This record gives sequence, structure tokens and C-alpha cells, in this order.
Amino acid sequence: MTGPVPDVFDPRLYGQGIPHDRYRLLRDHHPVAWQEEPEVLGWPAGPGFWAVTRHADVVRVLKDSATYSSYLGATQIRDPDPADLPFIRRMMLNQDPPHHRRLRTLVSRAFTPRRIDRFADAVRERARTLLAGAVDGARAGDGTCDLVARVTDEYALLNLTDLLGVPDTDRALLLHWTQRVIGYQDPDEAGTLALGPDGKPLNPRSPSALRDMFDYAHALAAHKRRHPADDVLTALATDPELTAPELEMFFFLLVVAGNDTVRSAAPGGLSLLAQHPEAYARLCRGEAGFARAVDELLRRHPPVLTFRRTAVQDTVLAGTRIRTGDKVVVLHASANHDERVFPDPYALDLTRSPNPHVSFGDGPHVCLGAHFARLQLSALYEETCRALPPGRLQLAAPPGRLVSNFINGVKSLPVRVVGD
Repeated sequence: MTGPVPDVFDPRLYGQGIPHDRYRLLRDHHPVAWQEEPEVLGWPAGPGFWAVTRHADVVRVLKDSATYSSYLGATQIRDPDPADLPFIRRMMLNQDPPHHRRLRTLVSRAFTPRRIDRFADAVRERARTLLAGAVDGARAGDGTCDLVARVTDEYALLNLTDLLGVPDTDRALLLHWTQRVIGYQDPDEAGTLALGPDGKPLNPRSPSALRDMFDYAHALAAHKRRHPADDVLTALATDPELTAPELEMFFFLLVVAGNDTVRSAAPGGLSLLAQHPEAYARLCRGEAGFARAVDELLRRHPPVLTFRRTAVQDTVLAGTRIRTGDKVVVLHASANHDERVFPDPYALDLTRSPNPHVSFGDGPHVCLGAHFARLQLSALYEETCRALPPGRLQLAAPPGRLVSNFINGVKSLPVRVVGD
């Protein structure tokens, strides 16, 4: 007997930790499992969805956009308001080929490896400066500091705004928008839910909720046309093929996804290193390369927990019949710990190779900013080894986690700075 199918929908589960025991039960006995979608945290109930937990099935769904669409119902578990769906579909993330291919090509011209690599020295210096400030502050106080508040939030934000070309005076706006969109399920982040005219919670991705961000995007684009620079916003603002609505959605995608990928992955990786001192020591001694270490830390702590697709037609996945219009949700952290692909999946092996994790997705929507994310994470972990050598990085309390079934967020990472 395998027992009932466990719930992996409730966002409050993830505020306590990734439910690996539930994921493993699903992988072993219910690899495509029906999940109820009850009302929770003030958000209305939904029709339910299929949770996909095995690595091979997750990759199949992500690659097969002809069967599993990003466009039909967008990519969040919750169904968008029907009135908002045409607007949401304008975002590249919520499109299918061939339309998706055109938008990806446009933004790829701005997001070049050459432009990204130009920031490598600045990224490293920022990591060094932020870590030094955190360590000095801890030593001047009680010996502890919160690496999220002192290092990783600002690190991710400032790196992104440099790349985009956002003025220093406006950078706090980007963190505000990210928290508003990403943290909407977490009472600590969202506060009191804003309600629409119908009395239902206002989706933070709705046009009315994003108007201030879009107004800013157009003002900044106009500034870049008058004062061009070597940054992503200048490249987008001066691209004659990009429409004004497309510019809005690219700005939204880059600000939120571009910031929160590293904002979630960086403290997740540091937490794992603090909890595995032997692996951390090997990394700092050079016995594990930083490139492989970054991928292993991403495997263990993927920044995104779930993405939703909608079945275009009746199909069968892992022996389960899926009907046209059903929601199909892939679970990245489960796929990344699938014993069928990763030997000893709960071990932190910083030399693991191959490492086909899906933390940056797969198929046509594979993360466009993966190169920039890896650059930032590698520099941060290398500078952490210098600022806090082995034996000097210890958790002072459990990490504070975001209440979300979408983003694998870390809200606080209290560490004790040990030694001189």
C-alpha cells in the first residue's frame, strides 16, 4: 500500500522546507499525480492540476511545447483572471514557438555573453565589498549577521541594475517590484492583500498592478534613446523591431526573473555550504571547481520550484491520461533529486558530473540569463571562501524561507562569523 497522494501544492509547506519525502513518494508511486487546489491564504480555489515529479517526465513536458503549452493558461499554477490572460500572454515566458522564438531572438541580441562578461570584474568586487562589510559588522556586534539582508539581496539587485542600465537612484524600485510580484503568497512579504472590484485578491501580475513598473520602463527607455550606453535597456529601447508593449513585458521579465533567480539561488547555496563544512572546505581548497559547484548547489536549491503548462490535446504521460485543457505542473526540485538520474541525490557532491539539473528549465524556455547567473554565483562563492574560510561560516539559526510554491526563496540567512 502506498497510501494517499500527498499534497505538494500548499505554499505553506515550502515555508518550512522543500517536501522531499512527499516528492519521493510521488516519484516512486504517483509520478504524474492529481493535486487539489483549495483556497489558501486568501487566494481562491482552482480546478486542480497534474504534478510531474520524475526528471524524464519533467524534461519531456518542458521540451514538448506542441503538447504542453505555455500560452494557453500561462505558467503559474493559479489560473489568471480571464480578463488578464491576453495581457499575460504578451510575455515571452507565456508564449509558444514560433512566436516565442521571435521574442527570444530580440532579447538575445541585447543579452549577449560579451556584454555580460564585461561585468565580471565589477561583480567580483561587489561580492568582495559586501562580504567584507557583513563580516566587519558582525564582528563589531554580536558575531552574527544576516547574509540575505547584508549581502545577497543587494548583490543580485545591483548586478542586474548594472547590466540593465538602471540609475543608482532608482534601484530600490526594482527590489520593491520583485518582492511585490514574487512574495504575494507570503503574508510577511505581501502584507494585507489588495482586493479588486469583485472583492477577490488582485493578482500582482495584472495590468493594473504593474502600471507603475511599465510607466517607469517607458521613461527609462526614452532616457536611453537620448543617452545611449552599453547596457541591455539601451539595446532594447533602440531596437526598431521591438514594440512598446513588448518592451514593457521584457522589462517586467528581466526585473523580476533576472533579479529573483540569483536572489533565491545565492543564499540557498550559501546555506548548503554552511551545512556541509567538509564540502565547503574542499571547495575553498580548490578540490572542487567553482563551475561544477555552482551547478550542484543549483541542483540542490533550484531558484524556481514549479512551472505550469496546459495540455493542448489529450495525451498520456508516465501512464497517466491527461485531457485537453488540464494543468500540468513540473516540480524542479523533485526532478533534481530523482534517484533514476542522480546517484545519492541528497548528498552535496560539488564535483558531480554529469549534472543534468533542470534548475534553469529545458526546451525552448531554458533560462536566457543562465550565463549571467552562473557568473554571479561563482564569484560570490569564491569570495565567500576568502572572506569566511572553512570553519568560519556557520548557521546561527535556521534560514527563513519564503511561503511560496513558485519561488524557492530564502528571506533570511543568519550566520555566525567565527574566528579572527
